Amino acid sequence: MGSREGRRQPKIPKGSCLREEAVNPRGTVGAPSPSPAPLATPPREAGDNLMEQVVERQNMLRALRRVEQNKGAPGIDGMEVKDLRAYLVNHWTRIREELLAETYRPSPVRRVEIPKPGGGVRLLGIPTVLDRLIQQALLQVLTPIFDPGFSEASFGFRPGRSAHQAVRRARAYVEAGYRYVVDMDLEKSSTGLTTTS
Repeated sequence: MGSREGRRQPKIPKGSCLREEAVNPRGTVGAPSPSPAPLATPPREAGDNLMEQVVERQNMLRALRRVEQNKGAPGIDGMEVKDLRAYLVNHWTRIREELLAETYRPSPVRRVEIPKPGGGVRLLGIPTVLDRLIQQALLQVLTPIFDPGFSEASFGFRPGRSAHQAVRRARAYVEAGYRYVVDMDLEKSSTGLTTTS
């Protein structure tokens, strides 16, 4: 019973494959790694301007409904989600023109420190509700284009994917004989990176 011969091996999800990755000069390690999918073409003809699709009325209304559903705290300007529709009635024409002219500049985020249970703090950056609206509108246009090219083993912040699915996938890898896990948390990537121009 102690041998692997008698145990049933779980099926690794379709699309996974083994690929050797160099880890040091003394050897390589096999790791499940799906082949990248080709990027989808934009929903319209390739010559269309993506920003035109972002600012289309139906896309913006969908984004507005999503921001209103999510609610959330005000950003640095203090505007609350409930005030966004009225603000857009008076300012949408200018904002749309700035987006299309590529002159729109997002506001700085409001920094908030959230205590962690084990000590320390997690820094959050809270965008203004207007910037959240624009981010959501961009997401709705760009996700169908780029998401198909993401790894099948990637579960973070993707539509139709969850932490529970990631755990199930990890369990399948362990049951298939893999014994090493790399756990990465990019929590400080946006606040800890320095760039130079």
